[in-house]
Amino acid sequence: MKYIKRVAEKSILRLLKAFPVVGITGPRQSGKSTLLQHLLKDYEYVSFDDIRKIHLFEEDPIGFINRYNEKIIFDEVQNVPEIFNIIKMVVDKDRLNYGNFVLTGSSNFTFLKSVSESLAGRIGLLSLLPFQYQEIPQTQRNESIFKGAYPELVLRNYYESNLWYSSYVDTYINKDLRILANIGDIRDFRRFIQLLASQISQTLDMSHYAKDLGISVPTIKRWISILEASYILFLVPPYHSNHGKRIIKSPKVYFVDTGLISYFTGIQTFEQYSLGPLAGALFENYVISEIYKKELHTLSDAKLYYMRTYDKNEIDLIIDKKTHRDLIEIKKTSTFKSSMVQTLKNESSKNDACYLLYQGEKERYDNISILPFNDFLKKE
Repeated sequence: MKYIKRVAEKSILRLLKAFPVVGITGPRQSGKSTLLQHLLKDYEYVSFDDIRKIHLFEEDPIGFINRYNEKIIFDEVQNVPEIFNIIKMVVDKDRLNYGNFVLTGSSNFTFLKSVSESLAGRIGLLSLLPFQYQEIPQTQRNESIFKGAYPELVLRNYYESNLWYSSYVDTYINKDLRILANIGDIRDFRRFIQLLASQISQTLDMSHYAKDLGISVPTIKRWISILEASYILFLVPPYHSNHGKRIIKSPKVYFVDTGLISYFTGIQTFEQYSLGPLAGALFENYVISEIYKKELHTLSDAKLYYMRTYDKNEIDLIIDKKTHRDLIEIKKTSTFKSSMVQTLKNESSKNDACYLLYQGEKERYDNISILPFNDFLKKE
């Protein structure tokens, strides 16, 4: 299968020069193994999805690490969590051997727990998500808005994409969840994901979902954490100059991959997406998830927020870059109206960069850049 160069390659090379261990997390099928085997051809590759390798490690951990301890990629290390302590022992004997171990994992929760216990200060981390905008062939970019960006689907021109997502979800629930958490009722959990998919780009009301499903709010909270750790969704918190107030306000919910939204809501064609009731919300999710990918893949220190003003107006996205902010409004329309940017005008300060991202032509309105969304996503 053709290899598509990933934006994250530069970030991985930076980490290899700075840390003895590099950890790459991300959802299954996001291209972690393919990227590393292409980028690090002089590294040996060991996958712990192979039960034989798990047995070899468990039978003789010291002998195993004596065999595999020089320029090595350990894939899916969440299957052998004991290996983190063994790697720590090797690293502490030679702290200046940068980039010697590369570890990958599909569960951020399990991975980070093991890292914090064993490899804190010794490991550089990066999350690899499905393809971002500039990695997708130009002829498939419109489809990717609603069909997603998992590499295998893109490389096969979305052949049987609905069947692929069906298998992906079944594997995720039946395999990964057994590792991550004890889900009491898989049917309720799957229904919860489906409800989230039908209400994307909205604030998270846990009591609403708890009532609909007949379960407790703490259970909903735990399920949200599991979905975050599994890279199914991410939360964007509200922006407030008072940091304490940010914590108590409700975040907005977005899916990492829009193809999952379409799978759970029955969208299979461009017409069903474009003319359906979720069109605006799905387009907003798409743009924000693409920005989220870009920030993660480039090791950016920026934080993402949304803003809701006292009079209930919103700014869809704030990228807080410490020295300044990007304030972004997102519209699926191709027609610009000045009313679309009124909140941006009212809430922006002198150092802010303001954007309206939509599907029309490039324009300028006062201090606000009116841009085709793809122009913004292509920016370095």
